[in-house]
Amino acid sequence: MTISRLALAASLLACALPAHAETAVEADRAEGRTIIVTGVSAADEAEARAAATPGGTDVVTHDEYADKSLVSLRDALAFSPGVYLQPRYGQEVRISIRGSGLSRGYHMRGITLLQDGVPINLADDNGDFQELEPIFFDYLEVYRGANALRFGSGTLGGAINGVTPTGETAPGLYLRGDVGSFDTWRGLVSAGTQMGPGDAWAALSVDGSDGDRDHAKRRSLRFHGNVGLDVTESIETRFYASVNDIDQELPGALDLATVLNVPETGNFAGDQARDIDSIRLQNRTRFSFAGGQLDAGVFVNAKSLYHPIFQVVDQESVDRGVYARLDYASGPFELTLGGEARFGDVASKRFVNLDGQRGDRTFDAKQDARTANLYGEVRFRPIDSLQLIAGGIYADGYRAQRLRYDAFQGGPADVTGRADYNAFSPKVGLLYEPSAGVQIFANYSRSVEFPGFIELAQIASFVDLNPQRAWSFEVGTRGRTGIAEWDIAAYRADLDGELLQFDVGPDIPAATFNAGETRHQGIEAALALNVTEWLQLRQIYQYSDFRFVGDPQYGDNRLPVVPEHVYRAELRLGTDALHVAPNVEWVPRGAWADYANTLRVDGYALVGLSAGATVAEGIDLFLDARNLLGEKAVGDISAAISATPESAIFYPVERRAVFGGVRARF
Repeated sequence: MTISRLALAASLLACALPAHAETAVEADRAEGRTIIVTGVSAADEAEARAAATPGGTDVVTHDEYADKSLVSLRDALAFSPGVYLQPRYGQEVRISIRGSGLSRGYHMRGITLLQDGVPINLADDNGDFQELEPIFFDYLEVYRGANALRFGSGTLGGAINGVTPTGETAPGLYLRGDVGSFDTWRGLVSAGTQMGPGDAWAALSVDGSDGDRDHAKRRSLRFHGNVGLDVTESIETRFYASVNDIDQELPGALDLATVLNVPETGNFAGDQARDIDSIRLQNRTRFSFAGGQLDAGVFVNAKSLYHPIFQVVDQESVDRGVYARLDYASGPFELTLGGEARFGDVASKRFVNLDGQRGDRTFDAKQDARTANLYGEVRFRPIDSLQLIAGGIYADGYRAQRLRYDAFQGGPADVTGRADYNAFSPKVGLLYEPSAGVQIFANYSRSVEFPGFIELAQIASFVDLNPQRAWSFEVGTRGRTGIAEWDIAAYRADLDGELLQFDVGPDIPAATFNAGETRHQGIEAALALNVTEWLQLRQIYQYSDFRFVGDPQYGDNRLPVVPEHVYRAELRLGTDALHVAPNVEWVPRGAWADYANTLRVDGYALVGLSAGATVAEGIDLFLDARNLLGEKAVGDISAAISATPESAIFYPVERRAVFGGVRARF
């Protein structure tokens, strides 16, 4: 979270439910106490909820990244501790928390992504994070590991929830325009209004770029809007709509020498691309009452994916879901109960790739999935400074596929695959506040991740894969004293059956297997120094020790892809009226490229600079310069069993680039 707001969050906790400050005020009035809370924004309430969690949490507001070029989640969450986001090209990034989805270099696994509290993951828990547009968000909530239970997440990585404004929180007209290197441009217009018991907000963004590599051109058109209505004093309903039209060329991976010498090189073979068209509709209705509130809603996501890679992947999917969450407080007890169910159908086809066009059909299947969960958490304060937490999440689901050979090969019968899963994941924790604005926390939890179609459907009747299971322990502290603010957590997760993938050749999709015992342990740290109003330093550090444990083939080798140490810092000089902020990303030693630990890439340091100025009331200019020294290095890797410098598994860091623009609010 923005650590400077921790003191405010701590004070709010004395009179706020984790999910809604106003309901706690009603409870206090019911008990004869009078408490007045003024000037509390939605982000402040989100930080109060995060501060009530005994583990790694973070709330990132729009102001913290508004003067950056916003291409992907990486640009919004670069200073969120514990979130490993590494650009590959365009809006494609590797996203991992605590090693979640460690060897998945495409799409997403091991993290629940949400927009306005509703998951965008498909029913088999895979997803495309490109559908989240950070330029729209008022703030993002990051709940690492089992701390994401309140979002119905039981994954190793946790959850990221992007929250958009409303007509009440963002009234008026907002305009933004960006231009920069590689013929990059972007435009945004949003508007909000409030009328009596109702409000509305909508935003439209368009962007394009030729990319910093050959064959990396992208274009997108996105819309998001919501309409809210106060039905009564205690009932409020809100409808949301999102539309995405995203076209992205894929430049592919390179060998090591090409990355280090001509990183602008792209791979034109097969005219690879990922084009997404999607529409999401959702509703959330909130019922408030003395001491608590109930949220309930429904959602539907229709999506089309045209994806020429080793073959042309052509999918049409529809996902539907329902959810509900109850928050209640009485005296020293607080309770959260919730549930969610997602149902999905996919018409999945593949064709021979003829320079990006469909050739002969090679695959035709109907895929059905369900993921459902029930979760609950009880919080008890035996004394004001100590909170004890116990909870758990039960999840079940299935993945089913009917492959229709007769549809394209004249086969005699369909081939069916099915996998059913269920698991219960408990959690216990404590949160101690020895003094105002200082917290110490610890928790112990289990996480379980079910395989999705990408893992299972490598053969017609499904690969026999078990869920990935882990027991995790976390301890940490966050707070503020004097000029220093901190958020530090250490964790250790012992995994059984980790779902790992590895590259097996350019013409074959990645294979997945259950590893034996593996261990993910590390440190997630953020430290800010607010020296004066015009001098602030913010920095994050991640230590990642991910390895096999006594594996028959790999022994205690380190897992590839994520480097052991990552450090980022930004020094902000000036005020909102005029400021400059040099920044650095330092990887002292690069990551292993393979499970055999035969090749490790070099580290690197990237130097950048951002700046901003207010030229008139409501009008700001901004500048974002990246990799000013023109560093050439490996930024990301597709994991291999055994790698050599000639292996085409490497992705370069972003090349030198300069972006700038203007923001205006009326």
